[in-house]
Amino acid sequence: MPRINAATVAEHHAQQRLALVRAARELLEGGDAEAVTFTAVARATGLARNSLYKYFPGRPELLAAVVEDAMPHWTDAIRAGMSAAGTPEEKIAAYVSSQLELVRGGEHRIAQALAGVRDAAVVRESAVRAHRELLTPLIGALTELGEEDPRRTALLLQGIVNAATTAIENGDDPEAVTDRAVRMAVTAITGATPGR
Repeated sequence: MPRINAATVAEHHAQQRLALVRAARELLEGGDAEAVTFTAVARATGLARNSLYKYFPGRPELLAAVVEDAMPHWTDAIRAGMSAAGTPEEKIAAYVSSQLELVRGGEHRIAQALAGVRDAAVVRESAVRAHRELLTPLIGALTELGEEDPRRTALLLQGIVNAATTAIENGDDPEAVTDRAVRMAVTAITGATPGR
């Protein structure tokens, strides 16, 4: 019987599962999802490779758990930036700049690595939920502005963020890109929203 380092078996199981997710995340930070194998994760955590199957049926479920674990960090950072803003326009600016700050900090490397995972519907489903969560505060700000189709507009504004992300990852000046992306997003909204 393995040694349990928690008050209950359930707590021990949760701790071990989280350790596996965090080890997979560290491997993903290198930008290559193929580096995340049960063998590599077992080596990083000191568990036997077969033990991982107690926690995850397979690699796709482990990768999906990485997305689920990372999602609150991303959404919390964006929500914090937006809640500090006063006007809806400032909230939109904070939405863009907060995401690009995460990109500058390397957070997007994980998402980028996961995008390359083939034949893993469970990973795609987690990514879709993550994107939906990211858009929620932006949709709220757009609704506050009186935008007639806030969900569609949020998706289009996310396109600006995605293009800025690509520019930063390709070596463009992060501050200049962030400044331009923020101005483009705010200008697009103020110019397209009736009554503005």
